[in-house]
Amino acid sequence: MRLTRASSYALHALAYIASVKQSHPTPSHEIAKAHQIPERFLLKVLKPLVGAGFLHSVKGPRGGYRLARAAREISLLEVIEAVDGPIRGINAFHSEGPIHTIGHKLDAICSQLAEQTRKQLGTIRLTSLTGQ
Repeated sequence: MRLTRASSYALHALAYIASVKQSHPTPSHEIAKAHQIPERFLLKVLKPLVGAGFLHSVKGPRGGYRLARAAREISLLEVIEAVDGPIRGINAFHSEGPIHTIGHKLDAICSQLAEQTRKQLGTIRLTSLTGQ
């Protein structure tokens, strides 16, 4: 499996926010600096995390982001799918003719693998990235 840059940034950001014990929200520029992520791209990644209910966004000069749920309640699957959409098994090549059944078999295999990946990622919590 290969994570997109967006989902990797999202997981880094959430893990960072979960690991810093601050009484105030964590600013995006702090997250970006800590993980060498371009801040403009990071902000685009954080937006769906707010929309999906993983983060609270606090406006203002002392604003930033806080976890909306405990890290132990957030699965890697939820984060990845919030940023990139559902994980699906995709067979990139479909042929017509007598061997088209191979394409259908490959579709089924890819779908099974995607479902196994989803189940596994659903069991892994954000705390596994923070050491908590």
